Amino acid sequence: MAGCAALLGAVAAWAILALVYGMQSAGPAVRLTLPGSLGQIGLPAVAGSADASRPLVVIDAGHGGHDPGASGRFGGKEKAVTLALALAMRNALLEKGGVRVALTRADDRFLVLEERAGIARRLGADAFVSIHADASEAEEASGATIYTLSDRGSDAIADRLALRENRADTVNGVALNDKSDVVSSILVDLARRQMRARSQRFSALVLREGQGRLRFHSDPEREAAFIVLKSLDLPSLLIEAGYISNSGDARDLNDPAWRAAFGKSIASAIQIYLARQEPAAIAPCSEAAASAAARWSLWLLHEMAC
Repeated sequence: MAGCAALLGAVAAWAILALVYGMQSAGPAVRLTLPGSLGQIGLPAVAGSADASRPLVVIDAGHGGHDPGASGRFGGKEKAVTLALALAMRNALLEKGGVRVALTRADDRFLVLEERAGIARRLGADAFVSIHADASEAEEASGATIYTLSDRGSDAIADRLALRENRADTVNGVALNDKSDVVSSILVDLARRQMRARSQRFSALVLREGQGRLRFHSDPEREAAFIVLKSLDLPSLLIEAGYISNSGDARDLNDPAWRAAFGKSIASAIQIYLARQEPAAIAPCSEAAASAAARWSLWLLHEMAC
């Protein structure tokens, strides 16, 4: 014990001397300029029809680069599985025709979460699908799961929109910069509700088209506050294609034939959804409707308080 104390004391004394000497002899500080956070990454290529009026689907392969995602004892990394599935979806959509397709990443690169949905929005996408593979400590957990945005934390979406864009943004084509706070809040809330309903219809089609082709989790449609789903004007899904920690799912996820079947199933649901998609319910002339809704909301709050 005495030897350990003496050693620790010597180390501490050396550290103090080194610090004092460094403070006395240090030259000018070296400052590094870090890249700013406001820059935008380049947009990916759009494949398919040259007709810009055709619907655009953006497919996001989860993880990538230094972020491998989930892994299981049956081999394979999530980032490689998701890219292979995204490519299978793209190929199936292009084979069916009538749509344009872009991938957030077509190789092993890292993207921050905000960039993924941001790419889709900048491209003016009509649908966004993020592909993942789940993992669980329980090996029996298996099957695909489809996620849409939950209501939890949704008020913060509107708050972030106002803070980030300083109310100089648009929601479903409606400019917010010239609207009152109440009207802007109503427009954002209407857009959020509308997109959530569209995403849920999209999810139902994925489940329907996958019956008999894919194996789904016992609770296949869920809601969560994933960042990549938090778009106010873009129908979005996050699909966990299976459990990389399950032997059967891992075998499927690494099977090119199964991946092709997965791609065709999701592509079928996407095309049906796009064919059914109605025009945006919030038109540029809807400020009067939003103002009326705001007055009704204020009246209701007054009545509840009385």
